[in-house]
Amino acid sequence: MSLSVRKLHVITQTLPGMYVDDALTQLQFMASPWAKEVAKVVRSAAANAENNYDLDPSMLRIVRMDIGPAETLRRYKPRARGQAGKHFRRHSNLTVIVDDEENG
Repeated sequence: MSLSVRKLHVITQTLPGMYVDDALTQLQFMASPWAKEVAKVVRSAAANAENNYDLDPSMLRIVRMDIGPAETLRRYKPRARGQAGKHFRRHSNLTVIVDDEENG
């Protein structure tokens, strides 16, 4: 995602421990435009758990969300008198781990 880790952490800090359906509802009504991108990742994790491990989609909970930095793009912005200012475009990696309530 082309979003910094600090901004992504604000969106995802309340989601671990919630059912997937409840988390998607909460993400739907968040003011941040990046909540839709996080919802895509949560839906993908739930679909993978359902298709690959035959887990019941209504019983899935978000166990853990790992957020880490990805590669930072370094750009330069032209400034006065021929100088250049540094501009960093930070990115992040988001991993969502879901599990069936019966398994833990």
